[in-house]
Amino acid sequence: MLPDETGYHDVKTLLSWQAPGRPFKERSREYFINAFLIMAALEVILFLFSQYTLMMLVFSLVFLAFAMASVPPRMLHYKITTEGVRVENHFYIWEELYDFYFIKHHGKENLYIGTKMFFPGELSLTLGDLSPVEIKTILLRYLPFREYVEPTFLQKSGDWLERNFPLEKHAR
Repeated sequence: MLPDETGYHDVKTLLSWQAPGRPFKERSREYFINAFLIMAALEVILFLFSQYTLMMLVFSLVFLAFAMASVPPRMLHYKITTEGVRVENHFYIWEELYDFYFIKHHGKENLYIGTKMFFPGELSLTLGDLSPVEIKTILLRYLPFREYVEPTFLQKSGDWLERNFPLEKHAR
């Protein structure tokens, strides 16, 4: 969009929506019991080897997992404008952004936008009921689209663990 004679131009909202702040899946009681039992076994092994710092780390990570699984995320307001992307009160101009892609998590599509900065490195936006096609057509005007993103070693490991050692019998 070209600036007017004053040197300024209007910022237009191209798309706006509300969705949860992170992907969320309700977990059953079985999930929590199995996770606690695995943690207890690891704690006993670490205690036998006098690894008290690792015991605290394992306990902290399980506590974090329990908190993330039991507390649903709050709703955030997302906005795509002619100047960039806004997530709640944080605004990222197009010059700060690199590319975008979609990944399905817990059965729902999520939008990931890479940034040129080291931090945050990547924006993760949940779409709610929005269609990825609708967002893709808007973002293609400003950013390149990556069709396939190679999963990292950590993502592959997590998927393998989830597939081979599920903490729940069936996903809800």
